Amino acid sequence: MAAKKGLGRGLEAIIPDKIGSQASDKKDGGDAQKDALDGAVLININSVEPNREQPRKVFDEESLQELAESIRQYGVLQPLIVQQRKDYYEIIAGERRWRAAKIAGVKEIPVIVRRLTEREIMEISLIENIQRENLNPIEEASAYKRLLDEFNMKQEELAERVSKSRAAITNSLRLLKLDDRVREMLSEGSISSGHARALLGIKDLNRQYEAALRIINERLSVRDVEKLVQKIESPKKKDGGKKISPEMNAIYQGIEEQLKEALGTKVSISYKDTQRGKLEIEYYTQAELDRIVDLLRTVQR
Repeated sequence: MAAKKGLGRGLEAIIPDKIGSQASDKKDGGDAQKDALDGAVLININSVEPNREQPRKVFDEESLQELAESIRQYGVLQPLIVQQRKDYYEIIAGERRWRAAKIAGVKEIPVIVRRLTEREIMEISLIENIQRENLNPIEEASAYKRLLDEFNMKQEELAERVSKSRAAITNSLRLLKLDDRVREMLSEGSISSGHARALLGIKDLNRQYEAALRIINERLSVRDVEKLVQKIESPKKKDGGKKISPEMNAIYQGIEEQLKEALGTKVSISYKDTQRGKLEIEYYTQAELDRIVDLLRTVQR
């Protein structure tokens, strides 16, 4: 498949003299322009296909139309990053530009061809979308989980690669434990990440979904949801109808927060009285479990 060196129709529209000098006469300064976008090529847009494994699944149609209008005027100003497959080019970064360019009726687009591993492709796709804030919370969490599970990446390494704290990664992964219907609401933007994290405190998935509906119908704030969750999950009367004291409940909530901070994951304490209870430490990947075990062993020593 033929591929032509160039900077793209868009840059030509903005700085036609410079592009013209590059295309027609390298001796008159064209080499300097070529160096500025070394490796960029123009290829037929129909030879490019999206990466089916890319983290982002939802594209805002209104935003795409706005970008398409910009491309009609100026062209695709930033090359896509692609990898050559058997009979097509697969997008690594830039699917939104590709979609908008197709809407705009562009025939050729600028690309930079790279040879990368599957892990590198996933990392680049994820990082690009996170930096542009293009992923919804569930897409972001699913991408993190795939990097951790399929590529044996440690949470600390992942946090460093995407410039997030380890706690932020852990909180993101927790969203995958939501009821499927609630996850859909979060993906669509009907509820916020703050709402969703609060809903994780409801263990019964049907009740969790019902609470999510109340968030939408009653326009509840995150603080409202936290109070609702506490009401739903508050300790039941035990041992002859005696209610556990609010003071004791507050003490154990404080201990939960301390352990959560120390372990970097969700910790739950359920208790029967001041002497007996159960401690639950959650993990979301094998790597996360290994990290927690190593941390506990270190404390034991």
